Amino acid sequence: MKKISVIIAKRHNTSLTLEEEFYTELTRIARQKSISLNELITEIDANRTEQNLSSAVRVYILNYLKNELNVSKTNG
Repeated sequence: MKKISVIIAKRHNTSLTLEEEFYTELTRIARQKSISLNELITEIDANRTEQNLSSAVRVYILNYLKNELNVSKTNG
């Protein structure tokens, strides 16, 4: 498990805990979108329906990866 300290919306300090595999994918997504990890987590936080931020991040990653898979199947 990896504990991550982040700043949401440039003003709210918080932390979340993710498995290493989720953290790796989260950082890859941020790089792919050319945004910082704080910006990506701010985006996830603003759109979440889950109560827990760590859970919202995991769901976001899952949906992102599913979308990538669907796009590659469509284009493949």
